[in-house]
Amino acid sequence: MIISLLGYMGSGKSHISKNLSQKINFKLIDLDHQISEEHQLSIPEIFEKRGEIYFRKEEKRILEELLNSEENLVLSLGGGTPVYYENMNIINEKSKSFFLRASVNTLTNRVLLQKNSRPLISKLEDSDIPEFIAKHLFERNPYYSKAHFTIDTDSKNAVEVSDEITKLLQI
Repeated sequence: MIISLLGYMGSGKSHISKNLSQKINFKLIDLDHQISEEHQLSIPEIFEKRGEIYFRKEEKRILEELLNSEENLVLSLGGGTPVYYENMNIINEKSKSFFLRASVNTLTNRVLLQKNSRPLISKLEDSDIPEFIAKHLFERNPYYSKAHFTIDTDSKNAVEVSDEITKLLQI
């Protein structure tokens, strides 16, 4: 079985995927990390040197390889992954998908803690971040909402969300 976690940056994908994979003893794969490793470049470096279109094509190729795996996996997706090509349809066809939903306020508070390591927001003024996130969520929610399950992560920790996922999947 493959479990795909999707949602906006700051929704808890990385933290929850680590907890969940340990809890159920599935291999953990972070899609962005996998792309970086394969190209020996960080995601911002790939965007800068090769462009977003190249990145999105590579993201799709590697995503499809992973989704065709016979291994039990917890797959942590990039925030934009479900939006491009037919990725969301493939994710739903080949895995159990979970949209980790959080409010704009929660996302803002979380990403501000890691602002410098988030290329999308690193150059924004702190006061502009809530509007930036709200706009992105408006654009991405039609894709995110296609996930098999939606879990609100506001005021929940990784253990609570992992427990919810295992209950929903009856693992």
